[in-house]
Amino acid sequence: MGRLSALFDPDTVAVVGATDREGAVGRAILENLQNGFDGEVVPINPSRETVLGLECYDDVASAPSVELAVIAVPPDIVLESIRNLAEAGTENVVVITAGFSETGSEGAERERQLRDLAAEHDLNIVGPNSLGIMSTPNGMNASFGPERPLEGSISFMSQSGAFITAVLDWATEQGIGFQDVVSLGNKAVLDETDFVREWGTDPETDVVIGYLEDVDDGQAFIEDTRTVTRETPIVLVKSGRTDAGAKAASSHTGAIAGSERAYEAGLEQAGVLRARSVQELFDYARALSGLPEPDTDGVAVVTNAGGPGVLTTDAVGDSCLEIADFTDETIAALTEAMPDEANVYNPIDAIGDADVDRFGEALEIALADPNVGSAVVVSAPTAVLSYDDLADTVIEKRETHETPVVTCLMGGQRARDAEKRLREAGIPNYFDPARAVSGLDALARFREIRERTIDEPETFDVDRERARRILARAERRDNNRLGVESMDLLEAYGIPTPAGEIVDDPARAREVAAEIDGDVVMKIVSPEISHKSDIGGVKVGVATDDVYDAYEDIVARARNYQPDATIVGVQIQELVDLEAATETIVGMNRDPQFGPLLLFGLGGIFVEIIEDTSVRIAPIGEREARGMVDEIQAAPLLRGARGREPADVDGVVETIQRLSQLVTDFPSILELDINPLVAGPDGVQAIDLRLTVDTDELDTEDL
Repeated sequence: MGRLSALFDPDTVAVVGATDREGAVGRAILENLQNGFDGEVVPINPSRETVLGLECYDDVASAPSVELAVIAVPPDIVLESIRNLAEAGTENVVVITAGFSETGSEGAERERQLRDLAAEHDLNIVGPNSLGIMSTPNGMNASFGPERPLEGSISFMSQSGAFITAVLDWATEQGIGFQDVVSLGNKAVLDETDFVREWGTDPETDVVIGYLEDVDDGQAFIEDTRTVTRETPIVLVKSGRTDAGAKAASSHTGAIAGSERAYEAGLEQAGVLRARSVQELFDYARALSGLPEPDTDGVAVVTNAGGPGVLTTDAVGDSCLEIADFTDETIAALTEAMPDEANVYNPIDAIGDADVDRFGEALEIALADPNVGSAVVVSAPTAVLSYDDLADTVIEKRETHETPVVTCLMGGQRARDAEKRLREAGIPNYFDPARAVSGLDALARFREIRERTIDEPETFDVDRERARRILARAERRDNNRLGVESMDLLEAYGIPTPAGEIVDDPARAREVAAEIDGDVVMKIVSPEISHKSDIGGVKVGVATDDVYDAYEDIVARARNYQPDATIVGVQIQELVDLEAATETIVGMNRDPQFGPLLLFGLGGIFVEIIEDTSVRIAPIGEREARGMVDEIQAAPLLRGARGREPADVDGVVETIQRLSQLVTDFPSILELDINPLVAGPDGVQAIDLRLTVDTDELDTEDL
């Protein structure tokens, strides 16, 4: 393991604030450690000589050498306790005490000082406001939770201590075991990424699961987690879904791609399997911790009951799996082995009088089929079938074929002993066929994650200095928004734009139009007017002779609409043929946790109504950019549906990558829309631009 190994496997644990007072957290922690921990337990409390039969020390300096300290003292002496521990050489600390950032400004300042102490002494600190930590191989329960979990290969982290106590109680009843358990608390020092990294190097952890309410550093989480998930599956429940980010945003991208979509994209790019419920979290974990990966997506269903067999088939259809297409040899073998009334096509219905031998023969034949990557055994109880014997048969067949098999032995008491046998063999049993299929689905999805190619971003040759100067214009404005007057920003990063110029008088407008071949497009340029077409601020297909009058009309409409608006001028732009092209949008909204959230989709004036979009966290490479294009429902339009000439999809993909580089290079860009990005057969062109700049960030990062 890595640098946190002593956190989970210490020789000596001190409880700072140990007491024998009934109902005290310090007593509960000490009792938990005494009940099973195979190392030395050291109580520390200047007011006690002994605690629960153990010699008690005034402070850590007078105590034996301590590898891990658990702090359960009032918040105003936590910092002093940590400082004393650091000076005595203790590097691993769990702070149970609450009263930090969750309580207001005073607590937030206390937590800041705690972080400074950790940085100064290079400490590993869990919490504060933590339930504690547990590790089953050494019997350590350094928490005030009511019980120690069963031993297993699942490592579990949670931002909710109450969630841990409830889950562990349920898991013990279900026979589900754990390796390490961590209550993250306020995550002042160690966070989810630290534990993902640690457990990814732990050979005894087969699966990492967690309950998260937020991710502190989304970029670091993606980078580290996608490395871990090359070998170790990670399943998370993420709560706290909110539209607050979307409501606060002013751009199209910000309105469409809220915080929840950032989490969806970030977790997917990191290779995390996201569970929608606690039940699904453990359904996935049980399959991933005990079964091999399937070679193919084909599923065989073997049942003695038609109805449950159909339910299982429907569940397979709803997953990324498929009902296996049996070979002729398999069908012939099943026809010979099964009664005439049986169904030998997938799903195999061995009918209601099937005994263990018939079940076993059907499963043996199915698992031997090369199109079968996994199997579900579904059974309703009958008088001629022993669930215990069926469990033994399933275990034997799975071991022989080394193929993932899950069971759905429907029933209560009748299935209890059989379920225990299956669990001990690493085979999960589910009452609901849909849950059984979801376990296999998780295996197949994790196989796809492991087989992914890590997509490294391409670095394009761009003019970063020119882009910096353009962004600096925001400092000279009353607001921090830039529009089409900053189209040069796109050109600096190699994103094509139509010919044109922004002018501030009608005579110059006519001169610019005369230099452009054909009719032109004219648009009002004002940082305060976002929806230009709604107020008549856009004219399309204007002949050169009409440009002068059109200019004056556009400006007048803008003045009537918003008299106090700043009118920069009117943009004169080459008219792009939209007949054979598709209007798309490429944008970015900077998420507080994950950073630049890229968006691509069908563009134009209806973008917020249709919302046919895909998202990724930048920076991204070609595979992710192409995936964004392929995912939208309108993708067939770009590929040439219904006789349309295909658009330059490669140009769209490159534009997304160039935008990814731009917003990664400049953290000062908070939001950006290219809408529309017109994709035609001969290339792409950015027609309109709008962005918001953080001028404070510009000062520190970009100038």
